[in-house]
Amino acid sequence: MRAHLGDQLVVESPATGAGRRDGEIVGLHHEDGTPPYDVRWSDTDQVTLVFPGPDAHIHHLEHQPDRSREPSRPDMAEAEAEAEAGAGAEAESARTRHDGAPNPGDIGRRVAMERERQGLSRAETARRARMAPEYLAYLEQHPADPSPASLISLADALGTTVAALRGGGIDLPPGQGQALLHPRLQDLDPDECRARLSTHGVGRIAVSTPDGPAVFPVNYEVIDGTIAFRTAPDSVPATAGGTDVAFEVDNVDEAMSQGWSVLAVGPARIVTEPDALRRLADHAHTTPWAGGERNTWVSIRPTRLTGRRISPADQ
Repeated sequence: MRAHLGDQLVVESPATGAGRRDGEIVGLHHEDGTPPYDVRWSDTDQVTLVFPGPDAHIHHLEHQPDRSREPSRPDMAEAEAEAEAGAGAEAESARTRHDGAPNPGDIGRRVAMERERQGLSRAETARRARMAPEYLAYLEQHPADPSPASLISLADALGTTVAALRGGGIDLPPGQGQALLHPRLQDLDPDECRARLSTHGVGRIAVSTPDGPAVFPVNYEVIDGTIAFRTAPDSVPATAGGTDVAFEVDNVDEAMSQGWSVLAVGPARIVTEPDALRRLADHAHTTPWAGGERNTWVSIRPTRLTGRRISPADQ
């Protein structure tokens, strides 16, 4: 039995009463197309490792890329050309590779990151993992749910663990992964800082208290260049009114070991004008995650806006 990516595996077991089952072959473990296969079953949309028995057969499909619909597998011609290019093509920057990919999933990004750190080509990694280079390209470039067997093979090929590829330790503080081999620390200009503040999200307000500095996460809004958040009237963040404060937002991309931060500094005040309160409430994207009665609005007008970004040196 031999198959190609995209072929259909059909299992017919009338004697056992199981009926007919079929699925698309999305992963090969041998270059000659012999079993086992990673199969995405049509009835459950789950991918499992399959060792076909005597009641199974392959329905071969025409392997022409269908550009009229969103692909369920990588473009075969493109993937084969990439595999033949070898290590030379793999030396291009991660940004060049990933910019053209339609929203790669976290598992694929972690696989690509670890592969690049070790200086491995995609073809060599696929060989070590005993899977088709086309399937590895698909994992790195698309959101995917590889089978446990595929993850075990990839983890073994990369000298890591399945838990690490799945994002184990996600509840731990961010930034515990390895640093980039060649990081670049870059200052952000005010326009970039404002773009990263966006219109809302979760930020951190730093205030001075009788017991010393304190930092609190808050849901915030940005309206007409002013940062605003809701809190309880007797809370510590509410004491920010009438003082100069610091407000920080950041983003850490754990899978790619890069990120950015933006710091806004300026005077804070308690909003009391009815029209202003109504405008803030109308533009709020969410209620405070902490719950409870948090109807006191605090606004911050930044007088200083700075930011930094960590990225690969070639970006």
